[in-house]
Amino acid sequence: MPVSRTAASTPSPRPPEQRFGLGCALITPFAADGSVDHPRLVAHAQRCLAEGCASITLFGTTGEGASLGMGERAAMLDAVAAAGFDLPRQLLAGVAASAIEDAAAQANQLLDAGGRGLLLAPPFYFKGPGDEGLYRWFSTVLERCRNPREVILYHIPSVTEVPLSSTLIGRLARAFPGVITGIKDSSGDWATTERFLADHPQLHILVGDERQLARAVRHGGSGAINGCSNFCARLLRPMVDEGVEVPGIAALVDLLLRFPVTPAVKALVAHRYGDEGYLHTAAPLVPTEAAARVQLGAALDAILARQPT
Repeated sequence: MPVSRTAASTPSPRPPEQRFGLGCALITPFAADGSVDHPRLVAHAQRCLAEGCASITLFGTTGEGASLGMGERAAMLDAVAAAGFDLPRQLLAGVAASAIEDAAAQANQLLDAGGRGLLLAPPFYFKGPGDEGLYRWFSTVLERCRNPREVILYHIPSVTEVPLSSTLIGRLARAFPGVITGIKDSSGDWATTERFLADHPQLHILVGDERQLARAVRHGGSGAINGCSNFCARLLRPMVDEGVEVPGIAALVDLLLRFPVTPAVKALVAHRYGDEGYLHTAAPLVPTEAAARVQLGAALDAILARQPT
């Protein structure tokens, strides 16, 4: 059910200095042999920041984080650190694990490297654990973290099939004040986003679905960690900075969702750079087919062509 609220209680836009801003859910480039392509990773991250992203998030959904082992994650963190990125300001990392020990290990790897914070997804193997079970899981993971900071809870039920209730989020935020700082809502459901905005004004409400982004910012949202920032970050800045709708973005997302999303995002990065080396995926994902790549590229070109030079 949509949240019923009066106009007087509708959140107003956050002041710019209190916003999270635009974060890129960075793709992970792979070589043809399946290894992580560190030169392309570094080059792509640098371009995303140069195009207007305030931060990058490694190992998220778009980054195929659930397909990356601890050794691969460590080598990627080393690569971005060696390239001179400002890790305490620019770098977050996704945690995708069902076992508490594994989730804490992934989290501590980023924290020990000096990164900014975590995008913490729920355990995804067992379905329907309920709020009490999820509270115990999240609490134990955070208690095992060394100096936990800037933890953003990740609500993406289409992938995990384990939704996070607003009640659970509030309970965790009270138990870990100053540690739980935000929610990434990738539900694509405005009623859910609206509920989070109403219930948790002290937290950064970040929207993963670009079709809802500008609307959320106008209602108090704090920004985004999203996939489209991989190939059109500069276009998304007005949505994050001013809550302004950008023509063509919603239609492009609709088109993306007709295909497996992460390979399709990679196809658009490859198109934007003219570099098919960005197409490779980790199993079980496979690259987007050529006909779909042409369709996606044409849609992106049409949006870019309408932008002032």
